[in-house]
Amino acid sequence: MNNIIEITKQTIREAFARKIFIMFAGVSSLVLILFAITFAAVGIDDLSGSIQVQSNRDTGIMYEVVGAIKLFIVVPLFGGGLFLSIFSASSFIPNMLEKGNIDVLLSKPISRSQIIFGKFIGGTGVVFVNIAYLVLGIWLLIGLKFSVWDASFLLSIFTITFAFAVLYSLIILIGIISQSSILAMMLSYLIFFILSPILDIRDKIMMLSDSKVLEIVLEGFYYIVPKTSELGTITSNIAVGGGIYDYQPIFTSAVFLILSLALSIIIFSKKDY
Repeated sequence: MNNIIEITKQTIREAFARKIFIMFAGVSSLVLILFAITFAAVGIDDLSGSIQVQSNRDTGIMYEVVGAIKLFIVVPLFGGGLFLSIFSASSFIPNMLEKGNIDVLLSKPISRSQIIFGKFIGGTGVVFVNIAYLVLGIWLLIGLKFSVWDASFLLSIFTITFAFAVLYSLIILIGIISQSSILAMMLSYLIFFILSPILDIRDKIMMLSDSKVLEIVLEGFYYIVPKTSELGTITSNIAVGGGIYDYQPIFTSAVFLILSLALSIIIFSKKDY
């Protein structure tokens, strides 16, 4: 356990050495400051005015305003936060496997599975802290301004971090196989921005085609590829108090994560460096 903690600390230090993670925290701080200034300068009636005109309702306006603010934060955070996190984490494994670095690491009394677990926990932990910092800050500002303390918003911290962890497990696997940060990053982006969104609307695609082969291919990929698009929808739903209505994307993505880490350990254990 101590070895895993040591690798985790080393990964966290490496993460902070990469300025993107620090920039992430800086952007989060700027967002919190801007919201704090806005909330201090603008009254509740002013904030709810535009929504009241559109909805033409006298009840629930406060919760509509709060819900809009939450979505305004969570939706860009899910996309932009994961984009930056993938970019930053893609080099962890290739850097570790460079000649000299891996020689020193393997000379220590530490198993290769402990190295993988330490890298995974360290990278995921840094992202968790960054996400939690922004979401907790917004939650506190909303609570102080509107007296709405909906704890379900805080669950988005875990869903966003989980989505990253799933993709990070793939980054680790590809990094060990290819030792290429570019390939690991591009495959993660391919899933995140293209494959997962396409598979999420596979039913609509099949309505436009009678091809049985296409249906089998789409269904097959659907249960293999991490469901980041649906995890994004789940994140938006729980952020506004909607809850989780379908756990299947979470379950199958978790299976992908476990299998990717297991395969990473097996391949890493058999390689000579």
